[in-house]
Amino acid sequence: MINNNPFCGARYLLQGIKLLLQPGLRRYVILPLLINILVFSLLIWVGISQFTDLLNWMLPQDSWLSYLEFLLWPLFAVAAILVTFYSFTILANLFAAPFNGLLAEKVELMLTGKLPANSEQSFMQSIWPALRSELIKLTYFLLRAMPLLLLFVIPGINLIAPILWFLFGVWYLALEYADYPLANSGLAFKDQRLQMKQVRLAAIGFGGSLTLLMMVPVLNFVAMPAAVAGATAMWCDRE
Repeated sequence: MINNNPFCGARYLLQGIKLLLQPGLRRYVILPLLINILVFSLLIWVGISQFTDLLNWMLPQDSWLSYLEFLLWPLFAVAAILVTFYSFTILANLFAAPFNGLLAEKVELMLTGKLPANSEQSFMQSIWPALRSELIKLTYFLLRAMPLLLLFVIPGINLIAPILWFLFGVWYLALEYADYPLANSGLAFKDQRLQMKQVRLAAIGFGGSLTLLMMVPVLNFVAMPAAVAGATAMWCDRE
């Protein structure tokens, strides 16, 4: 059992980082780590080249809010960073999904001494189910993210848009990485959401601490495999 509070969720992410240092897991971390490095390098390039344009879109110069730009600019800058981070996280996980599932499987074996239900599949057999799961999560994300993005261009309402986006983002990150151990145990995405809602505060703490980790240079490269390992540890305790 796990404590349903944000600090407990953050603790599992720290546990995930420690698990990556275990000799038996290192070889399963290499490919997710390389994919994360490539995606974050692309993220930095896009951020530098498009950051000002994105902020101008969020805070139009002809808007009455432009008079408050010196106050709102930091808030919208953080929002722009978060939108970009979550978008690239989806891209990274799409490429790394089969390897993340394998990493989650090995973490569960290390922590519990037994393999999950779907471990009988070969790696090649697991590729399509992993990609299909990512597409389902992508659909879930887009159906909720698009209305939230529209809030950024509505005067007045866009003041709370960054807060709503942050809350949705940390919840989605928790779902994103919990999917790997839960899918290995045979749970569909609908059932995964029901499981995570039972520990919603811990999930928010996990996603929030992961968001902070993604913003720390160098450490952000290990964010994805650490999140997979941490979410697996959370699921093992949940069971």
